[in-house]
Amino acid sequence: MEGEFKVKKTIEDINKKIEKGEAVVLTAEEFVSLVKEVGPVTAAKEVDVVTTGTFSPMCSSGAFINFGHPSPTIKAYRVWLNDVPAYGGLAAVDLYIGATEPREDDPLNKVFPGQFLYGGGHVIHDLVAGKKIYLRALGYGTHCYPRKSFEKEFTIHELVDAVLCNPRNAYQNYNCAINLSNKILYTYMGVLKPNLGNANYATAGCLSPLLKDPYLKTIGIGTRIFLGGAKGYVIWAGTQHKTEVKRTPKGAPMQPAATLMVIGNLKEMSPEWLVGTSHIGYGCSLAVGIGIPIPILNEQVAEWAGLSDEELFTQVIDYSYDYPNGIKRNYGIVSYAELKSGKITVLGKEVPTFPISSLPKARKIAEILKNWIKQGEMLLTEPVNPLPGTKLFPMR
Repeated sequence: MEGEFKVKKTIEDINKKIEKGEAVVLTAEEFVSLVKEVGPVTAAKEVDVVTTGTFSPMCSSGAFINFGHPSPTIKAYRVWLNDVPAYGGLAAVDLYIGATEPREDDPLNKVFPGQFLYGGGHVIHDLVAGKKIYLRALGYGTHCYPRKSFEKEFTIHELVDAVLCNPRNAYQNYNCAINLSNKILYTYMGVLKPNLGNANYATAGCLSPLLKDPYLKTIGIGTRIFLGGAKGYVIWAGTQHKTEVKRTPKGAPMQPAATLMVIGNLKEMSPEWLVGTSHIGYGCSLAVGIGIPIPILNEQVAEWAGLSDEELFTQVIDYSYDYPNGIKRNYGIVSYAELKSGKITVLGKEVPTFPISSLPKARKIAEILKNWIKQGEMLLTEPVNPLPGTKLFPMR
């Protein structure tokens, strides 16, 4: 029970230490080593914050943009940014550009496999890189908004508003994808070679934010995070969010589980941490950098944050038949230690593994977040818990 903890801290306690420059902050990898050495109780006494990181394609991402009224004014109902369609059905000069929207003249998969060389994710990357973006808008004309067409070039600094708002990011665990068929597959998990030619995975293991707080006890609405190189926030549960999944005895999910909806000021972000991506035969997307600080409030939180790659697992899923047909079946459970080793065994065959997320980038995010907190540049926030759709799990 919560009243029986040997270590008890609050976020307010930790923030006071941050303000005084006295907070002890470790990255998730550093903390895993400490917990192995001294145990969760001593680790909880010694450490105040653990920082995490992930950098991976996150399709459910995009940005709200207000491009400002021209003279005469316009109610833009169809809009393109660098020939990529954006959604104009919000207000007169508000739009939303989605990461997976392809350029209008893209041949898609008509010439298979399609290249998807430019889309919404690339527009967002070009925006934060300070490049000029070409806007084309159509209006239908009203008394208050008489203009029927408008074109201009702009940079992000000329926009009235630019807000990154991603409906589903930072998936808590994800499948390891394999291909049991005899033909090559082009998927959002990358190219899958036939006959178990490779196994692709998409999570940074012990650095991954939501794997460090499996029951979302310290992460909720209002949690301040690293987002795209700037400070952002968790604003809701992400789409497809679920918490009632198979778990290890220590609580770690063994299949896709929780997700986050996040928001931040696009004008403050960096092209290093928001990168447009092209996935052959599948589409375009946006690689997003996210890091979440975990306040070590007690030894239970320390135990969760100290879970190692050997204690974190995912399921192996066939993307040739089972996944596209909605069949709930797996071909084994593998640890992130096995995945990071470069090979796993599936159906008696040794299969090479490949990450579609970047471990070096995840480490860098955790280090940046660690330095922000140690230098007093970022305080922790008291979240609203639980996130919508999250089952209440008591502290043990």
